[in-house]
Amino acid sequence: MLRHCPPIAFLLTGFSWLLLASILGLAILIGLVHGTPLPPWVRQIHVHAALVGGMTQMILGGFLAMMPLSHPPGSARQDSQLPAFLALNTGTVAMLMGFWLHHYQVVGAAGVLVGVACIRLAYVAWSRSSRNAPSNWNRWYYAVAFLALFGGLVLGETLAFGLMPEAYGHLRIAHIHLGLIGFAVVVIIGAIVILLPTVLHTSGSNSTLEQPALILMLLGVAALIGGFLNTSVTIQLVAGGVLFAGGALYTVNLFRTWMGSAHNGNAASDHLLIGLFFLLFTIVLGMLVGVNSLSSPPVMPFGTLHLIAYTHMALLGFILQTSMGVLSHLIPVTLAASRVPNSKKRGPYLDWLTTIMDRWRTIQVGGLSLGTMGLGILASLTWNVPLGSMYIRTMTWACFGLLLSSLILFSVKLVLLLSLQPKESSSSVT
Repeated sequence: MLRHCPPIAFLLTGFSWLLLASILGLAILIGLVHGTPLPPWVRQIHVHAALVGGMTQMILGGFLAMMPLSHPPGSARQDSQLPAFLALNTGTVAMLMGFWLHHYQVVGAAGVLVGVACIRLAYVAWSRSSRNAPSNWNRWYYAVAFLALFGGLVLGETLAFGLMPEAYGHLRIAHIHLGLIGFAVVVIIGAIVILLPTVLHTSGSNSTLEQPALILMLLGVAALIGGFLNTSVTIQLVAGGVLFAGGALYTVNLFRTWMGSAHNGNAASDHLLIGLFFLLFTIVLGMLVGVNSLSSPPVMPFGTLHLIAYTHMALLGFILQTSMGVLSHLIPVTLAASRVPNSKKRGPYLDWLTTIMDRWRTIQVGGLSLGTMGLGILASLTWNVPLGSMYIRTMTWACFGLLLSSLILFSVKLVLLLSLQPKESSSSVT
């Protein structure tokens, strides 16, 4: 089984990268508040560990988990994703080493390795989707997202090898947003449309709202990237308006699905629905940041801590929140399917795993949500009190405790699920 590298390996390894990056991010925050900021390369490692090793790997693993195999399990022709798995993680490690050593040619070479792995996995997902996608619309929607991913990789290579000055058209910002919004946010939005009805055991969402919402999101992303490349705040604000309109339609549609469900909800649905709030909130904040930058000097001072708070409304509030929601559903389902081949006998084991995943969900979801909002409060406090004040430090450690408690609780549950075998569950459910 190892030589075929099952999707769960991508999901768990990706979450491990996210966990490590989150802990490093908390260390960066504490250093900033205490007046002992960590070197800039630490932030580069934090960002790329989260987005490349974590987010990208989890999304690709999610595609593999939700798509049928090209050949039956056990077949000699069964797909092997081990080379892609090794290339993706080796490339991530090499990329982080390159940032640490300030050898950007190493970063560029590692990016090529990561790109090859992504192309391989995207090809496998596309091939499998041809037999499973409900419509060509769904396939082409995700194809646009993957084009954004590869566009972001190309811009990253351009920066790493110094092929174009970074100052040209905010190239670095476009590189980040192609991967973050054009790929991650777009894919997660499409996945929630499919996944939430399954989690809530109800019918799908209203297709009359779904397609316009997703089209608006794609148009907004394209306009936003164009605004960055042209250094036009006006275009960026228009793009933000289009994104908000699409996000609002999308959110209304999914909340209708939730309201029409008789299901009481679980950890997966809680994470996914709260992630929707942070998506809209982040779009509004981004527009306010753009408006603030139109005046010189800005109406409201905007420093490093404010930038961290704004970006992490998306990184923690939407991407990490929804990632934990997807894992809360996919990990029990994937483990049950791999350990109990007989679908008729799988139910009790799956129910047991799901019950464990739902334990203490209020602490898990609340800690992540309140910790993320706390970053915004922390940044706002700096407009009224000095950075070294007791209020700032108290709020910093409060955010640290809330975020870390949520991540530790979720990690412990994942380890517990991996250790529980079906034979153990049979005695507990009978």
